[in-house]
Amino acid sequence: MLKLSSLKIDPEFSAQILPLSFEELHQLELNMIRDGKLTDPIIVWNKTILDGHNRYNLLKKHSFIEYEIKELELSSRQDALIWICNHQLGRRNLTPERRKYLIGKRYEVEKQVSQNRGNQYTSAKKDATDQNDPCQNKSGSHVTRQRIAKETGTSEGYVQRAEKYMNGVEAADEAATGAREEILNGQIKAADREICAIAKAPKEQRTEIVAELRKPKS
Repeated sequence: MLKLSSLKIDPEFSAQILPLSFEELHQLELNMIRDGKLTDPIIVWNKTILDGHNRYNLLKKHSFIEYEIKELELSSRQDALIWICNHQLGRRNLTPERRKYLIGKRYEVEKQVSQNRGNQYTSAKKDATDQNDPCQNKSGSHVTRQRIAKETGTSEGYVQRAEKYMNGVEAADEAATGAREEILNGQIKAADREICAIAKAPKEQRTEIVAELRKPKS
């Protein structure tokens, strides 16, 4: 059985997780202390936390609380990221920005998976129209887009735009720490095209672009 001390936090994994507000975190702590145990297990893959980062931090603070660690069998890091995105997409309190970001992240990672092992989700043969689609490549990204659109109740175009949006958000965060959360929680109010443009801008200009976006709108 895994011990709490053996668990790891991966920055890329934790970046996909909706953070709790101060009030939510405080309530979670009070509930854990009152019950003396966790109601939900900490979910891990390869000793790395996929769900339960807040519970993990609180357990380190209150060692008397009983907990359960549930290990998932996943074949790769990409599969772990896809699992996190899907799990987060099931939450009810997502902002439209965060939902779009997670769909874009999921699409990016699933494309990588299908490139690595061929499309694991379908054996459908590509038809001739796929070869004329500039968005289509040998990885079966067209099929991946279709499936994600269907599962998330969106369109293929939305999924494609969501990936560009996600790339913009990640470029913003790389240029200015904390920008990801500010965009995804609606603190930075910017049009999708403004966010997407960050990833296309030269790296040396991105910090300045984010600084402009951070300025309060009149």
